[in-house]
Amino acid sequence: MFQGTFTALVTPFQARSPSGFDRRTLEKQIAFQAGHGVQGIVPVGTTGECPTLSHEEHHEVVEVAVGAARGTGLKVIAGTGSNSTDEALALTHHARKAGADGALMVNPYYNKPTQEGLYRHFKTVAQAVDIPIVLYNIPGRTNVTMTVATMCRLTKDCPNIVAIKDAAGNLDLTSEAVAAGLHILSGDDSLTLPMIAVGARGVISVASNIVPDQVRGLVDAALAGDISTARSLHLRLFALCKALFIETSPIPIKTAMALLGRDSGELRLPLCEASSESRRIIRGALVQAGLSPISS
Repeated sequence: MFQGTFTALVTPFQARSPSGFDRRTLEKQIAFQAGHGVQGIVPVGTTGECPTLSHEEHHEVVEVAVGAARGTGLKVIAGTGSNSTDEALALTHHARKAGADGALMVNPYYNKPTQEGLYRHFKTVAQAVDIPIVLYNIPGRTNVTMTVATMCRLTKDCPNIVAIKDAAGNLDLTSEAVAAGLHILSGDDSLTLPMIAVGARGVISVASNIVPDQVRGLVDAALAGDISTARSLHLRLFALCKALFIETSPIPIKTAMALLGRDSGELRLPLCEASSESRRIIRGALVQAGLSPISS
């Protein structure tokens, strides 16, 4: 159901009011994605600064994304994860009610559940809400890694758990998951090509906020077995992909979008603006990727 290129959207804020969600800019960004042929969008994930959105704002972003995507062919996978099972359940119920095509659920963070705790957490939500669910394994953010055995147990017992976003940065884990029959999406732009080479079916991408056509071209070529084209695009985008994680995401991608005149660049504390050296590196990576920064 979820194959190809999905863009992990930033949440734009009004330049003069960091506490205000900028609906109009998000709608423009979604139209930009639709115009460049990606398969879907992922609002209110890590890139969307979900930890600092209120529940009301979270709901509004999902509703705006669903409305803006309607009629474009874009699938919407709404971020609904939490370290509280009750909160994750409520957010997932809302995503389904709003019309999202799926829910992205990150491993609970900070409280470090066991594998049994992870299983019960995701099973509770999956059995309560009839919506396709993508599990999100990102130990660098959550300090817990879901094992392939737990993933398999969940997909066996919960048919609506349909894919895994793999941002563990471990090709052995990816290979083990694919060998077990799991549907894997890359969660690391710089590893998308090698992950597809071992059997992943696409990417949930940060870079496609600014280069959706190039990311889509890489994924489409790789899935079609055109490794030469995919490798060429991978190498062209590699410096940009690394620059977009030079500081904590989404600081670099919002910096890049501001440099391109596509976002205010506003972040919510405890995230703050990129350093001058990081801005220099991001600007250089944009130019190398064939883009033209318009602001200083």
